[in-house]
Amino acid sequence: MKNSNRVPIYLGMAVAIGILMGSFLDFENKSGSVFSDSPEESKIKRLINFIKYDYVDEVNTDILLDGAINNIIGKLDPHSVYFTQEQLQLETEELQGNFVGIGVQFRIYQDSVMVIQVLEGGPSEKVGLLAGDRILTSNQDTLSGVNLRNNDVMRILKGEPDTGIDLGIYRRTTDSVMNFSITRGDVPIKSVTSHYMINEEVGYIKLERFAMTSYDEFKVALDDLIEKGMTTLTLDLRDNGGGFMNIANQIADEFLKDDALIVFTKNKRGDVNKDFASSTGNFEDGKVYILINENSASASEIIAGALQDNDRGTIIGRRSFGKGLVQQTMGLGDGSAIRLTVARYYTPTGRSIQKPYNLSKSKEYYANFDKRYLSGELVSKDSIKVNDSLKYTTPKGKVVYGGGGIVPDKFVGIDTAQYIPSRYLLKLRNFSFDYVDNHRIIYNSIDLKGFIDNFDGDEKILNKFLETMDVVIPVSHDFRNTIRKYLKLTFAQSIFDDNEYRQVIEKSDLMIETIKELELSNKKLFLN
Repeated sequence: MKNSNRVPIYLGMAVAIGILMGSFLDFENKSGSVFSDSPEESKIKRLINFIKYDYVDEVNTDILLDGAINNIIGKLDPHSVYFTQEQLQLETEELQGNFVGIGVQFRIYQDSVMVIQVLEGGPSEKVGLLAGDRILTSNQDTLSGVNLRNNDVMRILKGEPDTGIDLGIYRRTTDSVMNFSITRGDVPIKSVTSHYMINEEVGYIKLERFAMTSYDEFKVALDDLIEKGMTTLTLDLRDNGGGFMNIANQIADEFLKDDALIVFTKNKRGDVNKDFASSTGNFEDGKVYILINENSASASEIIAGALQDNDRGTIIGRRSFGKGLVQQTMGLGDGSAIRLTVARYYTPTGRSIQKPYNLSKSKEYYANFDKRYLSGELVSKDSIKVNDSLKYTTPKGKVVYGGGGIVPDKFVGIDTAQYIPSRYLLKLRNFSFDYVDNHRIIYNSIDLKGFIDNFDGDEKILNKFLETMDVVIPVSHDFRNTIRKYLKLTFAQSIFDDNEYRQVIEKSDLMIETIKELELSNKKLFLN
C-alpha cells in the first residue's frame, strides 16, 4: 500500500512501538480474575457510581474510566497500552492482514477525496475505479468539504462484508461523472510490499510488518526469487516496527539450521520459553543481508538478533530501536483491551536489547530519530554508545552488545548530503501529485525503466518546481540534484505500485549500494 510518508526523508520518524503479541506464547492469562471479588474492584465500582449518581454535573463516566486506565497503564512501561474498542479494531485489522472496505488508498486534497491507488485484488479494482478519480458522493451524500477528515471517510468506505455502497465519481481524464456500485469485501493489507531481483544473484524482499499473513507472503516471495536464481537475499526490515512474535520466528527459521536457538523469553515468575529452528528452512545455505535502521523494532530485532548471534548473514544499516519486551492482549469485556507487557525476550547469546526507559520522560523514549541524530550516531558508527558490561560473544567469536538495540555488522549512515529543509517536503509532494494528475494519461503509459533512466532529462520539471520555492535562484548544483532526486521519488510514488516504486528508490539507496559493493569485493576475492 502506498504511503506518502514512505519517501526516505530523514525528518520525523514513525513511532516504532513494535507490538509483540504474547497470545501466541504459553503465558498464563489471569486477566479475567484480576479484580474478581476484590477490594480493588469494589473501590473502583463505588467511585464510578458516586460520580455517576451523586456528582453535581452530568459526567461521561466512560471517558473518565478510559482516562483512569490510561493513567494506570502509563505508569508501567512504554509498551503497555490501552486501546478503546475503535482503536483496537484498527490495530487488529493491520495485524490480521486485511480489512473490510472498497479497496482504495485515498487522499483528501483541496477539500475532495481523491483516489491515490486502487488496491490489487480489492472490490474497487473489480468495478474499474482508477487512480486520480474523485469521490464526489457516497450513497447520494456529498463527500467533500473543508471539515472532511480521513477518519470520517474511512468510516464511510469501510463496513460489513457484502454490504453495498454507491459512489459518484468524477474522472478528470475523460471529464465525466460516473456512478459505481461497489460491494464491500476483504481487502488485503500487504506485509511484503516489494520483492524483485536486484541482479542475477541478489534478491530483495521488503517486509513492512509482522502480521498474521506475513509469513505466507514472505514464503511466496522467497520461493519466487529462488526460482529466478537467487543465491543471496536482502531482507529489508527498515522502519518495520514489529508485530507477531511467532511470525518472526517462522521467518528466522527459513535461514537457520535445525535446532538453532532463535529467541527465548522470561516472565516475572522466571519461566523460560525457548524457540528453536526446525529442519524445514528453505534458505539455510544462501547468503543473507538484513537491513535495519533506528525504527526497526521488536520482531525485526528478533530476526536480526537471531541471525547475528548464530553467525548467520550480515546485518547492515544503523542501530535498531531497542525493544525487548513482549506484550499480550487482554480484553476488558466491552470491546476495549490492554496490551500488557508480560515478559522480556533475549537473543540466542542471552542479551536483552531493550533500551533503558524512564516513565517520566516517555516522550524522549520515542524521540528516537532526533536524539540519535543529535548524538551523531546516525552518521558515524563511532558515535554509537555501547555498554561494555553487556558484552556477549557469538559461537564464532563476534562481539555483540545488549542494552539498546542491534548494532549492525556493517554501518551505513544517513546521507546528510541529501538533506532538505522540512518546509520543502510538503511542497514537493503536492507539486508532484498535481503534475502527475494533470498529465495522468501520459504517465499511465510510462514504463518503469524509461522513468528511471529518463525522468526529467531536460530538467523542465525541476525548473518549474524551483519557481514555486522561496529560494534564491540560481541554486547550487548539489541542491538542484537533491531536489531532483526527491521529485523523482514523489513522482514515482504517484505513478507506480509499491514494487516498482521500491526499485526507483533502490537507485539512490546507500544500503543497497553497500550490498553491491560487498558482493563485488567478494567476487574479486574469489577470483584472486
